[in-house]
Amino acid sequence: MFKIKHFNELSINELYEITKCRYEVFACEQKIFSENDFDDIDKNCYHLFLEENDRVISYLRIIPRKFSSYGEASIGRVLVMQSHRRKSLAKKMIIHAIDFIQSNLNEDHIILSAQVYIKNLYLSCGFKEISDVYDEAGIPHVKMKL
Repeated sequence: MFKIKHFNELSINELYEITKCRYEVFACEQKIFSENDFDDIDKNCYHLFLEENDRVISYLRIIPRKFSSYGEASIGRVLVMQSHRRKSLAKKMIIHAIDFIQSNLNEDHIILSAQVYIKNLYLSCGFKEISDVYDEAGIPHVKMKL
């Protein structure tokens, strides 16, 4: 079952596991070093994650409109650990995040920056492309909106 917690509600172990999985996927796997993962936005976010045996196996952060650089609520740092991919976890997680944003934050518009290779996931959840492809941290991205 997915958990959604504001930064201030996270336990030390949950925060540790979240930062560990973000490091494993974004730094070790995707070699993203040009962008600081610790951008202080986390403190204002809701963190949606799934644990298995006290380890975070999928994660995303929900940025309320007030703190989003897009001027709309947004979703970012979406990941599924390599050992748990191809099990539809990402889609279930995105749908859960959309529901939370609409129900709890009372927002109908959601923006995200999608890595191009996974944009079909977001299309299947109702997002539409709203930009041309651009480079972000050395990886092709496209801005998408629900």
